[in-house]
Amino acid sequence: MPTQQEKANRFRALHQQPQAFIIPNPWDAGTARLLAALGFEALASTSAGYAFSTGRRDGVVGADGMMLHLAELASATELPVSADLENGFGDDPQTVAQTIARAAAAGVVGGSIEDSTGRPGDPIYPLDVAVERIRAAVAAARALPFPFMLTARAENYLHGRPDLKDTIARLQAYQEAGADVLYAPGLKTAPDIAAVVSSVDRPINVLAGLQGMDLTLEALSKLGVKRVSIGGSLARAAFGAMLRAGREMRDHGTFDFTRSAVSHADISAMLPP
Repeated sequence: MPTQQEKANRFRALHQQPQAFIIPNPWDAGTARLLAALGFEALASTSAGYAFSTGRRDGVVGADGMMLHLAELASATELPVSADLENGFGDDPQTVAQTIARAAAAGVVGGSIEDSTGRPGDPIYPLDVAVERIRAAVAAARALPFPFMLTARAENYLHGRPDLKDTIARLQAYQEAGADVLYAPGLKTAPDIAAVVSSVDRPINVLAGLQGMDLTLEALSKLGVKRVSIGGSLARAAFGAMLRAGREMRDHGTFDFTRSAVSHADISAMLPP
């Protein structure tokens, strides 16, 4: 197993390549190992995918449960893992800094902090508050003995605020606060993504797999994107297949879904003995 330092160096190097790379999002050790067997170079956790796998809604797992999950993911493969750390599990910058330190102790080599509050009536932190939270996260990351890749997320588009100008201003402020990677989930069009890429000088992560977003890895790479994640899409695809199978059995008493199921032998061959 590579050291955390070695994983961190590999992860940082991926962001310095001329082309974009996909960082898929497993939700447990098994899916992490299967994605590693497919040849991906890094993995990212998904708070939604993990929450769903435990029978809970996104956002209710909490810091302690998430740290246990991250430790499981980080130790499941030799790949570097970046963590979905939601909003840092608290409003105040000190809590955000503690979350970065805890995530690093769990074994991950990067993580994202959102500027969303988790409060439906007031979903986005004021910019000055959001910037202080990113500064605290950056300070905690820089205090680590390895290069932790800190991603700052501008959540406008996921909360009914499709304001490109404000989103860019936020990403620029997070860049100035020291973030290593910038991310505005919910962007769907090439012009909007190109505008974000051209407005900053840090690697940009784009969320693929959204309805109405049909840009390929090649197209995103040509726009200057460096990293492409898919959030909870893989988990939702798996749960979708399970629900369709369940409805088929319940409504028709048939088992046709088994024809498209991966074989026991194929999965076993991809996992360690």
